[in-house]
Amino acid sequence: MMVPVALLLLGILTSVAAPRLLARADWPDREPVVALWAWQCVVAAVLLCCALSMTLSAAAAWQAVRGQLFSGAPHGVVEAYALGAAGPWAAPTAVALACGGLWSLTMLVGEVLHARRGRRVRRAELLLRAPLLPGEGPGGRLVVLEGERPDAWWLPGATPRLVVTTAALRRLKGSRLDALLAHEQGHARFRHDWLLHCSAALAGGFPQVPVFAAFRDEMHRLVELAADDTASRRFGRVTTALALVELNEDRGVFGPSPTPHSQLPQRVDRLLTAPPRLPAPQRLRLTATAALVPVLPVLVAFVPGLRALH
Repeated sequence: MMVPVALLLLGILTSVAAPRLLARADWPDREPVVALWAWQCVVAAVLLCCALSMTLSAAAAWQAVRGQLFSGAPHGVVEAYALGAAGPWAAPTAVALACGGLWSLTMLVGEVLHARRGRRVRRAELLLRAPLLPGEGPGGRLVVLEGERPDAWWLPGATPRLVVTTAALRRLKGSRLDALLAHEQGHARFRHDWLLHCSAALAGGFPQVPVFAAFRDEMHRLVELAADDTASRRFGRVTTALALVELNEDRGVFGPSPTPHSQLPQRVDRLLTAPPRLPAPQRLRLTATAALVPVLPVLVAFVPGLRALH
């Protein structure tokens, strides 16, 4: 009956060690897409540890669950897990982990519903500010708004829409405007909104768990770096950096007292001074290594049964 305990310990170890290793590494800023994948693998591993530990704890606590879980399995496999020797803590552990899973799902659903309500409000405001002309359909992906403030953003949904103000069109010319639009299109293409929803749901549901708070913060940072790279690969790092500066120079983010939590100076500095991308073999190794992290809890859960079969 040590497997559920081992899974919980592995989950705690992963949640503590992996964020520290990623924070100390020098490659996430050079390869934000790989870093996004690595963070997702870390969080998936932690959640898998909890889910597998809950399942085996429930099997140890209740014969009905054990019969369903091990139906058709040889008797030696069941004995390998020593479920009959479970202590009094098996049932409370299973219930606590199940409640945590339901709470996570509830927070995710709430986050998605809140985002959908917000999108409906923004789409209604957008339609009010930029009404459709007679005979014009609602499927346009680019909307130009009359505005004194240079700005551009994308509105996620079934049909993502890219919104840009006339002030941005006047200020940004040529390839700089193209770089700005490519940045926003990068968000839409890779559906960064789902990463932000999932990370916000976990951090909001479990504010005392540091790995989820770090996951949320890194998602907000890395999706912007990834979108910057999408634009810079098409139009160049200098052009993309100048587009960010020109778009935001009136907002006080580059002055001696920048606005709190502003990442724009760091993003511009990264575009202008960052070293080149990692070689493709190294990127592949990092991706494969990250993919192995969620495999570990699966191996821990299945090793006793596999050993019994052999």
